[in-house]
Amino acid sequence: MSPRTMRAMLFERTGQALRMAELPVPSPARGQLLLRVEACGVCRTDLHLIDGELPDPVLPMVPGHEIVGRVVATGSGVAGVRVGQRMGVPWLGWTCGTCDFCASQRENLCDHARFTGYQIHGGYAEYTVADARYCFPLPDAIDAAEAAPLLCAGLIGYRALVMAGNARRLGIYGFGAAAHIIAQVAVWQQREVLAFTRHGDTASQAFARQLGASWVGASDETPPVPLDAALIFAPAGELVPAALQAMAKGGTVVCAGIHMSDIPAFPYRILWGERRIVSVANLTRRDGDEFLALASQVPVRTEVTRFPLVDANLALQRLRHGELQGAAVLLP
Repeated sequence: MSPRTMRAMLFERTGQALRMAELPVPSPARGQLLLRVEACGVCRTDLHLIDGELPDPVLPMVPGHEIVGRVVATGSGVAGVRVGQRMGVPWLGWTCGTCDFCASQRENLCDHARFTGYQIHGGYAEYTVADARYCFPLPDAIDAAEAAPLLCAGLIGYRALVMAGNARRLGIYGFGAAAHIIAQVAVWQQREVLAFTRHGDTASQAFARQLGASWVGASDETPPVPLDAALIFAPAGELVPAALQAMAKGGTVVCAGIHMSDIPAFPYRILWGERRIVSVANLTRRDGDEFLALASQVPVRTEVTRFPLVDANLALQRLRHGELQGAAVLLP
């Protein structure tokens, strides 16, 4: 039996710190799972939400969309899931299942989609409910905190890497949670990784080298060789022209964030030569299945800093100021 109430961190107003609250433990509706949260990653998208950079949030909201939890109860219509099973819950939390995008396995583009920790209460809590269709089984052996960043940083990083095609020289801009995961995959795939960080961020540069980067430098530096593709994880629009200038002909710049500042004007000559700019929008369930299988094959090792649930605001502050290597994770 689960308790009647739970602790949760509530987002109530733009720009305001999260508040610890006592809320009723939710009940799973048809097709849903009730999960006892073991760990929840802290993502830059949570900062975008709190800062008012994502439109029309549902308020008040329990943030958090990198959730690892155990099934406590199932709603009607759920099959193939057992109580006690470990599940991962990602950003994409619900789709209509009937639109053209959903029918063509592009549910990440569903116009009616709803997102965990944004329009559906998320994992900054002791319990949460989630659509069973969008939960991924996770092995019992993996540490919950180390698994949590795989559910967004890993998944979005993987989708961005796939969009880069078979690029051999890969530039990664912004060496945070997603970058430190996908760099390991890229090195395992025998790609050359070049890492771009903030000026003077020697800690991130050393971390990138430790994970196999062949070159590290500031985001406006010219790399020693032209890139075949660039993955931009930092939410800074000015990095798009910088990446284009570092790009070989035929290369691809992948913008991997859900929010980015405006891209400044740039001369057509740095785009010419069949260079491309593409964006990543959310994820598909196939992304999740493919990446989680690949992550165990590599195997991916996540670097995490653990915080108790009550310290969610501290974790967000340290993320905002670039004071973390890898990812922050809340432990209820």
